[in-house]
Amino acid sequence: MKANADFPTINEKQPDGISPGGVPYKVLVIDDSMFVRKQISQILTSEGFEVVGQAADGVEGIEKYKELSPGVDIVTLDITMPKMDGVSALEHIIAFDPKANVVMISALGKQDLVKKALIAGAKNYIVKPLDRKKVLERIAAILK
Repeated sequence: MKANADFPTINEKQPDGISPGGVPYKVLVIDDSMFVRKQISQILTSEGFEVVGQAADGVEGIEKYKELSPGVDIVTLDITMPKMDGVSALEHIIAFDPKANVVMISALGKQDLVKKALIAGAKNYIVKPLDRKKVLERIAAILK
């Protein structure tokens, strides 16, 4: 029986979560749903990303971003949250770091808020329910 070592891996690609320098991209996940935070974290870590922090609302998310900065490469940010919504949190993060890579997470039917977020500086958006392939595509597009 042949082992995996007998077959060259010519088509093997580096995981999306690993930078060209071989270091994992660092992600901050901000969402009021623990289920969604866990889901995003699992999708990203499966591709080599490192989730360096999580927050349950916009206020906590801004604090975490400032605390971890400059150690965050990407932020996933839910649009609808208690205390402070995602668009307001995005504006604070962009004011603190104009180069922040923020991907908005939105439920269907929130196109007006997504548009507002993109104008405010978000780099991309993902629509719930989360699809693994779409999440990775949208995040990888920012890193290129």
